[in-house]
Amino acid sequence: MNAITYPKFTILFIGILCAELICGSMERLQTVHYFTKPALLISLMAFFYSESQQLSKLIRRFTLLALGFSLLGDVLLLFVEQSANYFMFGLIAFLIAHIMYILVFSKHRNKTKNPLVFGLPLFIFAMSLFYLLKNGLGTMFIPVIIYMLIILTMVTMAFLRKGMVNSISYNLVLIGGLLFLVSDSILALNKFYQPLPLSNLSIMTTYALAQYFIVKGLLKLR
Repeated sequence: MNAITYPKFTILFIGILCAELICGSMERLQTVHYFTKPALLISLMAFFYSESQQLSKLIRRFTLLALGFSLLGDVLLLFVEQSANYFMFGLIAFLIAHIMYILVFSKHRNKTKNPLVFGLPLFIFAMSLFYLLKNGLGTMFIPVIIYMLIILTMVTMAFLRKGMVNSISYNLVLIGGLLFLVSDSILALNKFYQPLPLSNLSIMTTYALAQYFIVKGLLKLR
């Protein structure tokens, strides 16, 4: 990997994230927000594509699909205020993105690891979260259950890479998966339970870092 390109991209990505946090929080900058939010995933996709030649075609293809569907989800969620259907379509896009990541992570699954060791605490966390959300879900009851199961599977698969990849790749991808879970949990609480202070800042920060760490971790594969 190009030792000069990587730090430059990290600075660029942080700059885009800061711009998005500012534009997403200020009413008079909402128009710019329609450009800064997609720019996060567009930059990640371009960087991953240019730096991932050493990876297998399967990992490269499915990672780009995961990032592409995440980008689609980001764009759809920009228009949620215009129609509730955009939230459902955005949920589906992110669901597919998680499935793509599951396929990527399963490529290096350590079959000697028991998924319950990591998956059970995650499931308990998810059930606690669902208990808070259930009364506010309405018609989203079943879609949210399905989404929760898929993202829990994604994070568990990130854990099951342990011992099959180098420690840097493993740790970065696992951190990314956990941050994704945190981001989606905050989003769900804010939408279906009660508004949370600074929710936009916390959701976008954890989400952007989740995608960044996953991409960085996969690029560290040897």
